[in-house]
Amino acid sequence: MSISAFEHPYLSGLVGDEETGAMFSASADIGAMLAFERALALAEGEAGVIPSAAAGLIADLCGVFEPDVVALRAGVARDGVVVPQLIKQLKAAAGSDAAQFVHLGATSQDVIDTSLMLRLKGVLTIFSIRLERLSEQFAQLEKNFGARPMMAHTRMQAALPISVANRLRSWSAPLERHRTRLRHQISALPIQFGGAAGNLDQLGPRASEVRRRLADHLGLADQVQWQSQRDGVVDVADTLSLISGSLGKFGQDIALLAQMGEEIRLAGGGGSSAMAHKQNPVAAEALVTLARHNAVLVSGMHQSIVHEQERSGAAWTLEWLLLPQMAIATGASLRLASELVVKIQSLGRTDG
Repeated sequence: MSISAFEHPYLSGLVGDEETGAMFSASADIGAMLAFERALALAEGEAGVIPSAAAGLIADLCGVFEPDVVALRAGVARDGVVVPQLIKQLKAAAGSDAAQFVHLGATSQDVIDTSLMLRLKGVLTIFSIRLERLSEQFAQLEKNFGARPMMAHTRMQAALPISVANRLRSWSAPLERHRTRLRHQISALPIQFGGAAGNLDQLGPRASEVRRRLADHLGLADQVQWQSQRDGVVDVADTLSLISGSLGKFGQDIALLAQMGEEIRLAGGGGSSAMAHKQNPVAAEALVTLARHNAVLVSGMHQSIVHEQERSGAAWTLEWLLLPQMAIATGASLRLASELVVKIQSLGRTDG
């Protein structure tokens, strides 16, 4: 059993998202960290910083290496980060001739932050695809029911008639803006490569070339170190909260329509253990909950911008606690919203 609802054996059936969660698994993180070490060796070999034979050996090793995870856990308890123990194991596996060239010029934060960027690229791509699908689903609803009238409500009171299309656009228009944000963020996700103090001092005049080649190998943007500038990570968190928030508005509206019962017909609502006649709008309610969850956590992410001097263990660790939860909550929101749209069998008034 897990203390997190996102990984809980049965609560995750509602709020979990396996595809997103897989991006934050230990195996995905280790794979991305080894991808960094592989790309670094290749970049340094191409730039003449290390022998090409050693670069090839390290690159091949990183493709098959399986670390001792129990030892990694002990290393984190001691060092606060996983990289020192991972590199110790990798150097031992590389052998005496190549070990000195493993991780050359890099530091733990380079590895961990670049791993995060690689995995966020996958996460944001998944979300972009899901947003596109959801927009298509809303377009189909508009085609089916958009011309029907429905009652507008202002301040929770009946106001004047509008069309279903008016309400649908309030749900779908923000999604297009979020897709635009995601496209920009996906293309701008940068490598982190600054070395011990952020200035790549160990690589001297070859530093910029190695960084550029490293970025090319990983498919990330080439950016001068940003290790103490966390606004980029927080910008991603803001987008996650915006997506789940917009879907929370959709869920809230659906729950209210279901409460009134005159302008919507839903299939497959949740059952009650005490009242067999009820069909509860479970997915709609969960969207509201997930939106509020992310709205709370995003404030914590903003705390991580207060990042003292060249590296903060405290602010950095805070990101590790909050960002994965926000991502999985957003993935679950997109999944639930898509499932909910399919359950809408009728929307608006049919009596003129």
